[in-house]
Amino acid sequence: MKRKIKIGTRGSKLALWQAGWVQSALYKKHPLLSVEIKIIKTKGDKILDVPLSMVGGKGLFVKEIEEALLDGRIDLAVHSMKDMPAEIPEGLCIGAIPEREVSQDVLISQNGLSFSELANGAGIGTSSLRRSAQLLHTRPDIKILPLRGNLDTRLKKLESGNMDAIILAAAGVKRLGFENKITEYLDDDIMLPAVGQGALCIEIREKDTDIAQVVACMDHYQSRRIVSGERAFLKFLEGGCQIPIAAHGRIQNNIFTLTGLVATVDGTTMIKDIISGPEEDSEKLGIKLAKSLLSMGAREILEDLKNNFNN
Repeated sequence: MKRKIKIGTRGSKLALWQAGWVQSALYKKHPLLSVEIKIIKTKGDKILDVPLSMVGGKGLFVKEIEEALLDGRIDLAVHSMKDMPAEIPEGLCIGAIPEREVSQDVLISQNGLSFSELANGAGIGTSSLRRSAQLLHTRPDIKILPLRGNLDTRLKKLESGNMDAIILAAAGVKRLGFENKITEYLDDDIMLPAVGQGALCIEIREKDTDIAQVVACMDHYQSRRIVSGERAFLKFLEGGCQIPIAAHGRIQNNIFTLTGLVATVDGTTMIKDIISGPEEDSEKLGIKLAKSLLSMGAREILEDLKNNFNN
């Protein structure tokens, strides 16, 4: 008899692509498995008319799926790593991080104009505080226009003509076959990506050794080290969607380099730094970078943002 495994996922086209990719990877390594994909609607999928920062941040896209994992309705969950809160609920863990897709953000514009070529006062669609803060830091003249919904919805909103451009994660655009629509890949000096952007998270129950062995084949050693460093940085800063925080790590010649930033929502103040060290110390380096930013003025920004949000 084939062993049955249930994958929990959101129901968007991108989420289903990601779950399907995991399903195929499991079939290749474990041909005797029967892998079912179970769609779970999250709070983030239901609230589409309000910025995430106003309704609770990152956990909105994973909470209901994690509950299904904890109570045994599913055996593993597939998330976009950038949707994962810094804290994993007790009883759950990250079972695998597959090889990361490109981590950058991309600009898709109406007329094929790059970010620097957009007219003065151009309207750019994004509901991410991280993205809007960085855009405004470089171009204070632009107008930030709210943009929620799944990837195809966002592209349709651009085509409707109310925006000059939108910002999306390159990985999702590539995975759904819309790469030809990309106007420009944004460099780190313009747009530092979200923590974990471009990576998938395979979440499992902490003590489920059987499933841990099943998903181990998908774990990409270098991607795990890089993402773990970025997430250590995020966790130390206690960051979420309500705060413009970004980080991007890379490994070259066994050296882990991490760039991180904290900004005010309007982009007028940006605290940014970079750190390097042995790749096996990626998490320690993430914490060290977070401490560095706090000492450079990020602490005051974070406290102000938290106070404003709580009020």
